[in-house]
Amino acid sequence: MARPYWSGQVQISLVSFGVKLFVATEAKSEIRFHQISRSTGERVRHQKVLSSALEDSPNEAANPVAKDEIVKGYEYRKGEYVIIEPKELEQLRVPSKHAISVTQFVDMSELSPEYLEKPYFLVPEDDVQAEAFAVVRAALKKTKKAALGKIAFSGREHIFAIAAAENDDLGGMMGYVMRYQEELRDPAEYFKEIKKVPVNEDSLQLAMELIARKSSPFKASEFKDGYEAAVRELVEAKVKHVAVPQEEETPRRAQVVNLMDALRKSVGEEESGAVVAKKPSGSVKASKSETKRGISLVKAGKASGKRRSA
Repeated sequence: MARPYWSGQVQISLVSFGVKLFVATEAKSEIRFHQISRSTGERVRHQKVLSSALEDSPNEAANPVAKDEIVKGYEYRKGEYVIIEPKELEQLRVPSKHAISVTQFVDMSELSPEYLEKPYFLVPEDDVQAEAFAVVRAALKKTKKAALGKIAFSGREHIFAIAAAENDDLGGMMGYVMRYQEELRDPAEYFKEIKKVPVNEDSLQLAMELIARKSSPFKASEFKDGYEAAVRELVEAKVKHVAVPQEEETPRRAQVVNLMDALRKSVGEEESGAVVAKKPSGSVKASKSETKRGISLVKAGKASGKRRSA
């Protein structure tokens, strides 16, 4: 098992038990880009240098600053900094660095998606903590509640929600770092220009019927990153010096004039189980490129210049 990202206590009134946190997500992309020189193909490296060296001699290479010479600094006045040592940050009096003190419980339905930032796996610190862990997990599961507290890591204190994981056979809990209210932009600034229009009851019923017909259980494994697959295809084509894949131009659909007609046809398509329903007059014809979103090959240009390895 990987090393825990954080370990400490969960405190609920007089109940306390040790837990370990593990990051629940990981980057799966196999595509990695580097910055290289267009003229030589060599890798471009970034070095940390003194700003004064660049200001005094902008056209000359500056000497890099040694890693152990670099510390954190807070600019309290223009151009003036106070140095903050790593040990000083470690010794800050922040109780949530070592314990999540639960301050309240909320319904799971109250955890709006826009507040949830990153998930973590919670496990008991050891076998001794397993009983208290299991009891609290079962209580959260039955009441459909989440425990809220605070946790400090990565240079700040976060709101933290703890909930029972869905899979009862595994017996784990989930933790979610949450955003503060002031981190969210005011939705009114973006929604205020939306025109207020009356909702036709018949249109609403058809829309609800369309949603019902297209509803199915969520299966995360069925969703794949199509952009990454396209980038990999592009990279392989360039490495092999073959035609570079390009996206086909998608024909524009005719403008929908009547919402009711569009809803009726959509429901009809879903009812028949076909992607494209039979074509009554005035309907949009589906082209081959609409039903098969592929990538076509274009004629490759003649490669020029000496290719260098990055």
